[in-house]
Amino acid sequence: MQDTPQTLNDKAKESWRALQQHAADTANDHILDYFHRDPARVQSYSLSAAGLTLDYSKNRANSATLEKLVKLAEDAGMRKSIDAMFAGEPINHTEGRAVLHTALRSSSDTPVLVDGQDIKPEIRSALAQMEQFVSKVHRGEWLGYSGKPINDVVSIGIGGSYLGPRVAVEALRPYWQENIRCHFVSNVDGSDIAYTLENLNPETTLFIVQSKSFTTQETLANSMTAREWYLREGGSETGLSKHFVAVSSNVQRARDFGIDAENVFPMWDWVGGRYSLWSAIGLPIALQVGMKAFRELLAGAEAMDQHFKTAPLEQNMPVLMGMLGIWYHNFLGADSYVILPYDQTLENLPAHLQQVDMESNGKGVNRSGVGVDYATGPIIWGGAGTNGQHAYHQLLHQGTRWTPADFILPLKSHKPAGRHHAMLASNCFAQSQALMCGKSLEKARQELLDAGMSSERAGELAPHKVIPGNRPSNTLVMDEINPHTLGALIALYEQKVFVQGVIWNLNSFDQWGVELGKQLSDSILPMLLDTGASTDALDPSSAALVEKFRKANGSGS
Repeated sequence: MQDTPQTLNDKAKESWRALQQHAADTANDHILDYFHRDPARVQSYSLSAAGLTLDYSKNRANSATLEKLVKLAEDAGMRKSIDAMFAGEPINHTEGRAVLHTALRSSSDTPVLVDGQDIKPEIRSALAQMEQFVSKVHRGEWLGYSGKPINDVVSIGIGGSYLGPRVAVEALRPYWQENIRCHFVSNVDGSDIAYTLENLNPETTLFIVQSKSFTTQETLANSMTAREWYLREGGSETGLSKHFVAVSSNVQRARDFGIDAENVFPMWDWVGGRYSLWSAIGLPIALQVGMKAFRELLAGAEAMDQHFKTAPLEQNMPVLMGMLGIWYHNFLGADSYVILPYDQTLENLPAHLQQVDMESNGKGVNRSGVGVDYATGPIIWGGAGTNGQHAYHQLLHQGTRWTPADFILPLKSHKPAGRHHAMLASNCFAQSQALMCGKSLEKARQELLDAGMSSERAGELAPHKVIPGNRPSNTLVMDEINPHTLGALIALYEQKVFVQGVIWNLNSFDQWGVELGKQLSDSILPMLLDTGASTDALDPSSAALVEKFRKANGSGS
């Protein structure tokens, strides 16, 4: 357990100390005991909002725990911070920017001001531009250079310009439009773009260059390779504007690339990349599922935003999930968090949430630039059930490092096949039950004896079958994965991350930690391309690696 943070305000310090004492007082509590004491615990520890239902009864928390966590949130200024974000205050203070991904999904006509200007008309205009473009593509009116309609869309981006849209496209597969296939390219590894282009026809392929600045190294490299492929395979310079569009705030750079200005969709400084799928960065989503479904995605997120904005903290889903994460991370010693979607179409949701969480709260200084004296962002990981049960669930159940878990399950399947969905759900429910209940040494031994094993052998084997239990989890269910529930789900995690950033007094909306690697990469690249370039500025290890690359590739040119 950590010492009381010195960088919190006095009221928050007092609440923190109360939680430290509470953690010591409840160190030997077992979740099962909470159920025995409170027969109505499931009802009391369940909450519904925006089409999602959260069962948080399997947490190592009682009513006193929750009261103290909510008190910490209050004392840390949670309500004031929520209001500041929605009002458009420049809470991203290191970059002097508002944080208004919430405005992108707001259907309200209430103005939201940035530097004195209402941004709502710009948002509506961008949606109208998307609507017109998507409609042309779907009706077969947007024609390639040879007069054929578009069938394949390649989205080229990285980070938030890639992860969020890809997750949404995959999750909404039941809503895909006919005759449109979206592909995603992000890695600067040439095999990513090469394998994507292998089976595409340049006459019927549209590329979306996703870069706010139009200077992102990986995105530009892949876009130039796509451009060269298009020209090499028969496309013309004059027809290039029919095959390349962009989402960027740098219209001039997009034009220099060959994209018509009217085919550049806007991005704004008040939208961070990892929160941008709700903007025109979501163009691949709209092309794959249609604008009606895209607007329903926005509506689901807005419903969660309204719940987050208005619900009392003790009945607020993002707040409860965020504060339970604080409880485990800062008071009970957990250092990671696992996301377990029991739905194949959500396979890549943990990867998106990794960026949302770890890029937001993976910080070592507070908002004043002072080094923190408490743990911040946890390691986020996970994958689709039931696959993980045959991989890392071993660690979840018997490992020395325990990890809080979120199980996510749609109650209905879009593709029912025999008993498949019931089997999926039974595994989901069983895994959370096993994490909580575990298996004692006595029970393990008795099971072996009942199976006919000798007493001596049962005594030898039983310790290996003991599962400690008392490992916490949330279970999130929804009727089905559809645009509305998907929007609510992603927004829920965005706001959960915000809640934790408030408690840790972080700026959750900058990402200066990614800059150094970019700068060093820019200095190393010329050394790899030119065998005569000096490596004196490098450390010995890096210089040796550069030399190995040179020997393997010649000049690299």
